[in-house]
Amino acid sequence: MIELSVQDLYLNYGTNPVLKGVSMQLARGEVVSLLGASGSGKTTLLRAIAGLEQASKGRIVMGEHVLFDGAAKTETPAEQRNLGIVFQSYALWPHKTVTENIAYPLKLRKVSAPEQHSRVQEILDQLGMGKLGGRYPNELSGGQQQRVAIGRALVYNPPVLLLDEPLSNLDAKLREEARAFLRELIIRLGLSAIMVTHDQAEAMAISDRILLLNNGRIEQQGTPQEMYAAPQTRFSAEFMGSNNKIEGTLIENAGGRAVLDVFGTRITGQSRTAAAPGGKAAGIIRIERLRCTTADGPNRLKMELKAPMYLGERWELVFARENLTVRGYADAPLPPGDHYVEFPPEALWVF
Repeated sequence: MIELSVQDLYLNYGTNPVLKGVSMQLARGEVVSLLGASGSGKTTLLRAIAGLEQASKGRIVMGEHVLFDGAAKTETPAEQRNLGIVFQSYALWPHKTVTENIAYPLKLRKVSAPEQHSRVQEILDQLGMGKLGGRYPNELSGGQQQRVAIGRALVYNPPVLLLDEPLSNLDAKLREEARAFLRELIIRLGLSAIMVTHDQAEAMAISDRILLLNNGRIEQQGTPQEMYAAPQTRFSAEFMGSNNKIEGTLIENAGGRAVLDVFGTRITGQSRTAAAPGGKAAGIIRIERLRCTTADGPNRLKMELKAPMYLGERWELVFARENLTVRGYADAPLPPGDHYVEFPPEALWVF
């Protein structure tokens, strides 16, 4: 069942178009991440759904309720949309206790005091904070403050939860822990949520589906696996993951197979272009798919090892040849000097 639908949404800031015909759907129990670079429109889309920004065209429908219709010139005010929102800053009241912060939406809805107490305690228990209701925000860690913000958004059982970069204020280690907690909570409670993030690892870990925005439009959407392993455009391929790019002359392009001439060597990959042979093209490959070897062979370039870097669980190796630099991973460092770097054809996308 579709919980929320956005249809051909346009939004301008003055004369500057920010959303240029965005359409998406959120199914019940699904988590969708809005991913993209700064200025791509992801936060604007979330705020338009929340009613905090006014679109110029399109429709937003939640269940059977039309929240916005540009043609009919109707819009439901933000406070009447009954959406749960977790802001990037958490926006907790410093003078209120944890219990008072979480109970505030219930108080606005004139829920009775006994029911407020029951529902707040239930949320605190679900968040693993059952004994912290009497504390103030400045007595909590960053991760605990984040849970309070989530609890406040969940306490009145909204049909859709909107998350605006909910983990960005946490340090790296705590962020990983919070990511796991948030995904587990979403699954356990069966939440429907839209999350804005610029962190692709976060999007892939938490989401069922990712919408990659580029300059106000959806560049590609799909499951995390589809977005990472089957990019449809060069932008998608370069945005997702950590990548190497090799440029050369396109000498063959047929049957889903493309061949580049790089330093006089034939490098074969999966064709993602309709270009005719003879022009320039680029191959994109994830860093972890690059292979390092000591012998020549198909799809291999001779390159010099410039910088081995120890990362703890593995080594990152930097190779160079003329104006081309690539990176790969290895379990152990390689000796200085020349090596052969292999670009597996099934892992190289040619655009």
